[in-house]
Amino acid sequence: MAAFLYRIGRLAFRRRWTVALVWAAVLAAVGLAGMTAPEAEEEPFSMPGIESQEAFDLMEERFPGAAADGATARVVFVSPNGEKVTATENKKAVEAAIAELGDGTQVASTVDPYESGAVSEDGSTAYTTVTYKVDAAGLTDASRSHLDKSLEHARDSGLTVEAGGDAMEDMGGPSGTAEAIGVSVAAVVLLITFGSLAAAGLPLLTALIGVGISLFSITALAGPLGLADTTSTVAVMLGLAVGIDYALFIVSRYREERAKGRAAQEAVALATGTAGSAVVFAGLTVVIALAGLSVVGIPMLTEMGLGAAGAVVVGVLIALTLVPAFLGFWPNAILTRKDRKARRAGGTPRETRKVNGGTRWASFVLRRPLPVLLAAVAGLGALALPMTDLQLGMPGDEAKSTQTTQRRAYEALAEGFGPGFNGPLTVVVDAKDADDPKAAAETVSERIVGTEGVVSVSPAQFNESGDTAVFSVVPTTAPTDQETKDLVSSIRGDRSGIESAAGATFEVTGTTAMNIDVSEKVQSALVPYLLVVVGLAVILLLVVFRSILVPLKAAAGFLLSVLASLGAVVVVFQQGHGADLLGVETTGPIMSLMPIFLVGIVFGLAMDYEVFLVSRMREAYVHGERPAQAVTSGFRHSARVVVAAALIMIAVFSGFIGDSDAMIKMIGFGLASAVLLDAFVVRMAIVPAVLALLGERAWWLPKWLDRILPRVDVEGEALTRPAEPEAEPAEKDLARA
Repeated sequence: MAAFLYRIGRLAFRRRWTVALVWAAVLAAVGLAGMTAPEAEEEPFSMPGIESQEAFDLMEERFPGAAADGATARVVFVSPNGEKVTATENKKAVEAAIAELGDGTQVASTVDPYESGAVSEDGSTAYTTVTYKVDAAGLTDASRSHLDKSLEHARDSGLTVEAGGDAMEDMGGPSGTAEAIGVSVAAVVLLITFGSLAAAGLPLLTALIGVGISLFSITALAGPLGLADTTSTVAVMLGLAVGIDYALFIVSRYREERAKGRAAQEAVALATGTAGSAVVFAGLTVVIALAGLSVVGIPMLTEMGLGAAGAVVVGVLIALTLVPAFLGFWPNAILTRKDRKARRAGGTPRETRKVNGGTRWASFVLRRPLPVLLAAVAGLGALALPMTDLQLGMPGDEAKSTQTTQRRAYEALAEGFGPGFNGPLTVVVDAKDADDPKAAAETVSERIVGTEGVVSVSPAQFNESGDTAVFSVVPTTAPTDQETKDLVSSIRGDRSGIESAAGATFEVTGTTAMNIDVSEKVQSALVPYLLVVVGLAVILLLVVFRSILVPLKAAAGFLLSVLASLGAVVVVFQQGHGADLLGVETTGPIMSLMPIFLVGIVFGLAMDYEVFLVSRMREAYVHGERPAQAVTSGFRHSARVVVAAALIMIAVFSGFIGDSDAMIKMIGFGLASAVLLDAFVVRMAIVPAVLALLGERAWWLPKWLDRILPRVDVEGEALTRPAEPEAEPAEKDLARA
């Protein structure tokens, strides 16, 4: 591997114009394809293999056109000062508002609450549902503006008017603020790390090129493949993070080789052969973790995982080819100020084995490995304990800020009609084989309305052929309450008796039931996913490090960090400790997809740090250093760069914590805390402590296994050679340019 990549780096340096032009052509081609591609149609969320999805599919089949994804806005009217919405003036204001709402060009229908019975028992609250001809993504700015103005005009009458529903969602897409924050912080961190504008700018430039290629490629494929917007969002986030990191490690190794007195071309080749090998295997672990999301069986997660994996592959290819080519254009501008000054004076920089922060920290851990290990494990274990109280769900409008009209509409409906009104269950009765479909649906309805926890059941609505009925069930509790989950389980648990009495089958669906089913499916898929991803990564690291214990230690450290980060998420977003500091106004269940999403991304990034840090230790050990010396050497060369890479990741993810959406806050906080814990506790404390305690045993591999495993030479043993002359004349001329 090292020898092959050595040749790749040398070739990219020598043919730098060709390499640069090829990547420019690729960027231009995918850019043109992305900009001219037809706009992708918004695909509805689907979850194969769960009852809620099967019931929804049955509704689509038996009620053609009725389940169209037209946007809706549920407008709530609350009378002032104890008055009733049925009072003459208030009723007149409500009817005027409904008339104005119905005048929108894209509005399909509105419902009069006084005719439909959508007035609370105490008469304080009424609501209407505005249905649109298009989905939420298809609403024009004019339609959204008309809706907002209608609400304002209604408020002028003295009524409290709020609105929820998907028509109120902001469909403008991500603003890019988080990415801008990440790039800005990355630039500062790189400048501090390298002390050179050129060295700091090169990783940013190549990462942005890679992100551009990935983003345009996904945009071009979005229409034919039906990719969601989240696919490109995750790809940009990870492509930017790993793109900077991979270029950072190669540039850092290049400067190190130049400091040994090597010529620019040889330094590039060696950096690509050694650090490039680590980049390849680090990228493979990330790709395994992301592509492994497909085993969960959730189409959206599969798309996100494969899209992000593609972005990582692009980042690896750019690091191995375009970075060496750019180093060929500016061979000396990347160097430290001291090295550039020495070269201008005609001298040759000499490598110094000076003590730095990495070596001081490694020495500290090596002197007391057991206390450091116990303290780190105990700290992560304490953070992970709240994970045992994890409750999964899909937070809705109740999780939004109280500053939003959606949240206020949710609370007004809960107060006027009961907490369960915001999350009714939908029951679909398949009476195709029943002798009397209407009697069958009535039997199912009567049995369900008698279930504890049910407030009411709506009249059944039949399709045109009269063989399928649909009715709503309003629970006594809120959509995210455990009692609502128990109610769904209770109704489904009584299925055999109800179906036997009715002579027909039924299924439970609706947003609330869908969220419950999704949570259960994700929880059941988490362990298989972990086994697949961790198992494949352990095998990969076994090949890289030729050790049994090092890969097992890496996997165990990852599990500690991810459980601790999930525990931190539970503490803040579920239990509410410190929630005010992050602007979280409402606590509740953790988003269903959060744990498996966090595991997938963090595992890949954690293995990045493991490969980059431990590969330098392995390299030093293979080249003759004792185990303790190898640990110190690894930290001398890699600690500063790993810290910089981790800080860049944390900055990118932390940018999302400031988002107004609670779910985005949760994702940003979870990822930032996971990287913080893994990079600074697991990789910087637990890894050297365990290696110090194991000594020679850390690198033990059975002879029979050593013969079977392929040799990839990540440490670059085949590339060891004396330093070459300082530089060829052509390179000196190029450096002056």
